[in-house]
Amino acid sequence: MREKIEAALEKIRPALQADGGDIELVDVTKDGVVRVRLVGACAGCPMSTITLAFGIERELKKQVPGVTRVEPV
Repeated sequence: MREKIEAALEKIRPALQADGGDIELVDVTKDGVVRVRLVGACAGCPMSTITLAFGIERELKKQVPGVTRVEPV
């Protein structure tokens, strides 16, 4: 599952990098919780919660069966 998540994040990453940010995969739990770290401009952005929930989490759930949620660390 981790490899599929990494591949999905590679598709999402250019949009984040266009705004000066990026994302790092930290961990994937057995129950499908994906833990990520937003870096660069994304780390301090007030919109990062929305980006995480409605952008990243939605895409990961769509592309990788078994993902239950995405959490920032």
